Amino acid sequence: MKILKELYEDAKNIKNQDPACTNLLEVLILYPGFHILIFHRLAHFLYQHRCFFIARLVSQTGRFLTGIEIHPGAKIGRRLFIDHGMGIVIGETATIGNDCVIYHNSTLGGTGKDKYKRHPDIGNHVMVGAGAKVLGPIKVGNHVKIGANSTILKEIPDNVTVIKCDEIIYK
Repeated sequence: MKILKELYEDAKNIKNQDPACTNLLEVLILYPGFHILIFHRLAHFLYQHRCFFIARLVSQTGRFLTGIEIHPGAKIGRRLFIDHGMGIVIGETATIGNDCVIYHNSTLGGTGKDKYKRHPDIGNHVMVGAGAKVLGPIKVGNHVKIGANSTILKEIPDNVTVIKCDEIIYK
């Protein structure tokens, strides 16, 4: 029952946040960002109960149908709005707070250098712009806006807007 309540809350939030959305039925039928939340909540439940293979199967089915990949181990808060979700990747040890927005082609991933905690922790009320990459076991504060196509490799404090957090040098 809790999962259904959370999904209803997610759908209502999407309807309220997306100016192109005219009603709740539209969200339920047409929004892949909502559909992946259904798959993830089920996969995460299975993952927590150590049914890892079935959890990954549910997760990969959701990925196939929506183009959005969320590892079943990722912890997602309430009222996440995934807008134009194609190409989003959220890693196993990532956490996302409440009332966040993530746009298409974004990654909450690892750098390949860390062993256990590999993915970022995203605070509440965070907006991740299209194409943004937030990488590594870093913390992103509350009320943060990450600009489109930004690469974030360092911690971000509360209440800031970032477009780049670390220089990338090609050798």
